[in-house]
Amino acid sequence: MSVEIIKGSAKFIRGFDDAGSFLEWITKNTNIRGLAFVGRSNTGKSTTINKIFGKSTARVSKTPGRTRQINIFEFKMSDVDETFYLFDLPGYGHAQVSKEMLKNWRRLMETFFMNAPRGMTMVNIQDARHPNQKADQAFYDYFKNFALDVMLAFNKMDKLRTQKEKASIKKAALEFKKVRQIHFISAEKGTGVDALTQALVASLLRPS
Repeated sequence: MSVEIIKGSAKFIRGFDDAGSFLEWITKNTNIRGLAFVGRSNTGKSTTINKIFGKSTARVSKTPGRTRQINIFEFKMSDVDETFYLFDLPGYGHAQVSKEMLKNWRRLMETFFMNAPRGMTMVNIQDARHPNQKADQAFYDYFKNFALDVMLAFNKMDKLRTQKEKASIKKAALEFKKVRQIHFISAEKGTGVDALTQALVASLLRPS
């Protein structure tokens, strides 16, 4: 039997909205293995997480930019006697926040990227209808300074109605040359999610 993420095993540990507190926690947990999900606000990041890890793991909000802290979960995989970690990172690119909140977000994210455990895989979720926006470009320009693997998932593929739209997203994918893998999914419909999940399991089992 192949190793799988056990749906429903994800257990919320705590959320951090303060960089200092998060640094204290991560410094004590440097040898953990896990996944971190990040994306522009309103790309379906929480829906994707729930599809992979089980219903209601992440809070789905109708208000873009609601997740403004690092939420950490523990989860299990079948036939593996180890606890893995899921990091649900606050969305980027949402302008309707105060300057102080934006400053805190940058401090929090910088602390995460600078101290993320070796072997951590980043999962970047983008909306297939609006790929590679300025906020995404800024994120990748910033992210290139850190030695972390990243997988890219274009979500909401079911919303693309024409061949022109589908061809456009394939072309946009070519812009991401340093991404380990690219997946085309619909978290709402479940299309492509199994393949993404299998790739994430493989990344977790890869020798560090």
